[in-house]
Amino acid sequence: MGDRPVTLDFLAEQQATILTELRTMRDDLLVVSAILMRLDGTVSGLVQEVRAMHSQHARLSNRVRALEEKAP
Repeated sequence: MGDRPVTLDFLAEQQATILTELRTMRDDLLVVSAILMRLDGTVSGLVQEVRAMHSQHARLSNRVRALEEKAP
């Protein structure tokens, strides 16, 4: 703070600065939350897609096994 006396004007300026920074942090938090929700949705979608591909692969393996068993 140096040589500047602590007055009500000084405290008001400091409070205004803090409130501005708080608004900025809230905006940043909203952006990060939105990104996180989007990523969570993406991961959930990927899990469903991998499960579907696993089922598809299992069915294909069963069909190939059945064909191999029929082959002379």
